[in-house]
Amino acid sequence: MIKLTIDELAKGLELSVSTVERWVRQGRIPIRKSGSAYLIDKAGLKKWAVSHNLSFSLEKKKNEEEYILKVSLLSSVERGGVFYNLQGDNMEAVLRSAVNCVPAIIDKKELYKQLIERERLNSTGIGNGVAIPHPRIPLSNGVKEPLITTCFLEKPVNFNAIDDQPVFVMFILLNPTVKMHLSMLSRLAFCLRNNSFIQFLKKKPPSEALFEKMADFDIQLESSD
Repeated sequence: MIKLTIDELAKGLELSVSTVERWVRQGRIPIRKSGSAYLIDKAGLKKWAVSHNLSFSLEKKKNEEEYILKVSLLSSVERGGVFYNLQGDNMEAVLRSAVNCVPAIIDKKELYKQLIERERLNSTGIGNGVAIPHPRIPLSNGVKEPLITTCFLEKPVNFNAIDDQPVFVMFILLNPTVKMHLSMLSRLAFCLRNNSFIQFLKKKPPSEALFEKMADFDIQLESSD
């Protein structure tokens, strides 16, 4: 057994401290509290991490961190594709249609199941008619690189969004690791905080125009690092 602080544990799992704290509260991580620190069975935690498509190491993985910094929104959106007039009268129906659009060679049934479970836990409708459906954990035998599939709906659908506005566009977010997911989710959220970008999306722009916007955001994000 080893003793770690919450910061050391988060670094070892390559997750944010808030995510680790939440998972500890939920009893999802096999550790024991010891005062202000945590008692860790290193072998057991590594086994748990592998089962959740994570890794646990007390050594910094520079190569992976450098890779994450290099991955662009543009490449992820291009990889995922852009689709229009997605049909469905409710959240379940449009998610099923969206899953069939995802170009990656993955288990579509598993993806649909995870997306529905995520929505029932807490809506991914972030407001302004936008939703970012994603699995709670990376898919088994999932994607090897980040992928964002953009789906413009035929008609807005209720997603129980935080502002109660129906969703008109979804960004299906798939990643190979939790750390990559958190990074890409943060970058996508940066774009969606821009009101002019929301207005741009409402026009259901052609894919090339969307790619140009993402390239611009990549430049902004790079300059802000």
